This record gives sequence, structure tokens and C-alpha cells, in this order.
Amino acid sequence: MRETNDFFNDGFGWKCRHCHREFEARVEGHPRFFLEGEAESKHPELANSALGKWVDAAQTTLTCPRCGITELVERA
Repeated sequence: MRETNDFFNDGFGWKCRHCHREFEARVEGHPRFFLEGEAESKHPELANSALGKWVDAAQTTLTCPRCGITELVERA
């Protein structure tokens, strides 16, 4: 698969470029375990909310649950 305009895959899933940049700026200099900790709340959040999700079963369209951007992904 190739990278797209709005998403990239670093081996851990497709990430939204826009949200990932915001996330990296917010947590720069802090290890992940300082940010996640134990899930003590009833609504725990992942340290990286920039992971894209497939819209369809054929996996041709990605969407970011955080910002809502959607993009068609062409298979190489």
C-alpha cells in the first residue's frame, strides 16, 4: 500500500496526518506511559486517537474518527 494525502501507515495502522501532528505537538517530550497510565476512568482513551478506520468491508476508504476526514485508498 502507498501513503495517501491524509493518512500514512507506519506498521501500526493507518494514522491521520493532521491529527497525528497535533498529537505529537501536545505530547512531545513525554513517554507514553506517563500519558496513558492505568485506565481508572469508565471511559479510557488511547494515547493516540489519530488511528484511521475503514469505512467499508472492502477496505477502500479510510476515515479519522477524531476529525472526520475521509479518503479513498488505492491498492498498489
